[in-house]
Amino acid sequence: METEMMRPLLLLPEMLLAGGALAALLGGSFVPRHRQWIIRIFTALVLVTTIVTAAVQLRSPATSAFDDSFAVDTATGIARILAASGTLLILAIAADEISASARESETYALLLFSTAGTVLLAGANDLLALAVGFLLASIPLYALIGLAHTRAGAEAAMKTYLMGALFGILILLGVTILSGLTGTTGYAEIADRLADAPQAAVTVAAVAVIAGLMFKAGGVPAHFWVPDAAQATTATAATFLTTVPKIGALLAVYRLATVLPPTSWPLLVAALAVASMTLGNLAAYWQSDPRRLLGWSTVSQVGFLLVPIVAAGRSDLALPSLLVYLTGYTATNIAAFAVSAALPEHRDLADYRGLAAQRPWLAAALLVALLGLVGTPPTAVFVGKLTTAIAAWDGGYAWLAVVVFGNSVLSLFYYLRWITPAYRHAGDTSVRLSGRRWSSRLAVSAAALSLVAGVAAGPLWHVVSR
Repeated sequence: METEMMRPLLLLPEMLLAGGALAALLGGSFVPRHRQWIIRIFTALVLVTTIVTAAVQLRSPATSAFDDSFAVDTATGIARILAASGTLLILAIAADEISASARESETYALLLFSTAGTVLLAGANDLLALAVGFLLASIPLYALIGLAHTRAGAEAAMKTYLMGALFGILILLGVTILSGLTGTTGYAEIADRLADAPQAAVTVAAVAVIAGLMFKAGGVPAHFWVPDAAQATTATAATFLTTVPKIGALLAVYRLATVLPPTSWPLLVAALAVASMTLGNLAAYWQSDPRRLLGWSTVSQVGFLLVPIVAAGRSDLALPSLLVYLTGYTATNIAAFAVSAALPEHRDLADYRGLAAQRPWLAAALLVALLGLVGTPPTAVFVGKLTTAIAAWDGGYAWLAVVVFGNSVLSLFYYLRWITPAYRHAGDTSVRLSGRRWSSRLAVSAAALSLVAGVAAGPLWHVVSR
């Protein structure tokens, strides 16, 4: 009976990621620096195996493992595939950036550990599993950001650590209150027992847990570290921290929202969504560093991604629209960061002047990525934004759908500040033809994936709405 309740093989993707991370960390100690590419190939194989395993499990009916503490359903399966696929794409940036460096194998291990924490967050159906996933996804990020070995990188790592510690305490506080009120940590039991709990205590716990998860998502009020880290750390770490952890954090918020009483969280999540959208857009407009601009753009995108969560329990479109949006955002955001990684010396928007004439494919990838983040058809983010707005409208939050469209228009202006120089005549400040090969190819490939996912939105919607 115990074996039937545990069913550890259902967590094979998570075990592959965690075991692969440990193997990469130990194996890298015995591989010469000039042969660290072996660890990179091993990491890629682990991620591909994880994707295949998750895709196979996705065909099975929804179930749970470890006494219902971890949900194995469509949302978890999509999260596994997205997180592993995103990390696999980011390896191309790592190949250009840290090849044969002193910390190459450690970087791959940290990426795998944090990815494992992300998918654990996505499927967590128990407060203790949620806390473990939060820590496993967070702690490797501190080291990844600090690998930049610069003063700004050290400052960003310290800021991230302090913010993580603060909001980690908050999430543990919320977990403690909820488990104390209900006498259990499982979501199913909590949902049954919270009806008789004091409303004020439940609201405090909801605020604490959701605010803690906002650190992983990178949204208000735990967003302060994101622009600094995106600007100061390596391109590998910047791309990862603005993309992959959000998958697990936002799905964790969604699962928690379906458990908590509807009087304690919808207004909170709606307020966080509006604040993240608006603040991220307004702050991004004044940035001249492309990575810092993308950092604030990330804060804004979290606001959009929170919108379908507000409609959880009120609209059947809520979860499918969230999964479609996450799919589009993963490919599109990686494409945008890959463009900046392909030209690492160009740290001002004006430096991209003449890019279209010198490197047309890279300029095209930039155009697709940035217009995709705005939500321009036929990219996948357009489908995500449209369906999230429809979900909000269907769930009785028409005003939130209006805010989504308003902020989408607002975001166009600061993305144009990057696009416009790229398509202007170079003059005396032409962009050099030299650049990082793999990052350039990744940018084009990820931009193409965003277009393909948008065009194939019908089959994608069919999968996520099972």
